[in-house]
Amino acid sequence: MSAAPLSLCVYCGSRDGSDPAFAKAAIRVGGLIGQRGWQLVYGGGRAGLMGRVADAALAAGGQVVGVIPQSLMQRELGHTGIDELHVVETMHERKHMMAQRAQAFLALPGGIGTFEELFEVWTWRQLGYHDKPLGLLNVEGYYDPLVQFAQKTMSCGFVSQAQLNLLEIDTDAESLLDRLARLAARATARDDYRRI
Repeated sequence: MSAAPLSLCVYCGSRDGSDPAFAKAAIRVGGLIGQRGWQLVYGGGRAGLMGRVADAALAAGGQVVGVIPQSLMQRELGHTGIDELHVVETMHERKHMMAQRAQAFLALPGGIGTFEELFEVWTWRQLGYHDKPLGLLNVEGYYDPLVQFAQKTMSCGFVSQAQLNLLEIDTDAESLLDRLARLAARATARDDYRRI
């Protein structure tokens, strides 16, 4: 754990998914964020895994910051019970504000929106736009095909091992959060955060 509270951006689905383990993992992550006195930054919804991670963080005493576009307030059911809910005009504004407010990123199971958010901050990291750590919580093998595909991109010559190594992958939430906290503390000590 880092000495100062961490601001962790969590990407995840606005649905629960078909496996109860996904919701359980979201609740676990939210609870750990709150117990550690961290801040959760997320997409601002109260449905699906998004709502579960936010509610669990709040219940455990964490601070929760949501960012949601006006057009999705109804579809994703904007969470009005959190500490801060920022309603913005576009998805670009949403992702930019979330990235700015975070010191680290974590992806839980989700759909194409979750994939896109993760890949964007991963790309920004390997291009040097930021030095914030990235984590992937592989719940019940959900991300196994993605990890295998990432390995194929390397064997086909499109991605380097160093680029793949930027993504911290684990099946255990507590272990992964510990690792992200350590990496974020090192980046902060280097004063190496860059403008996103």
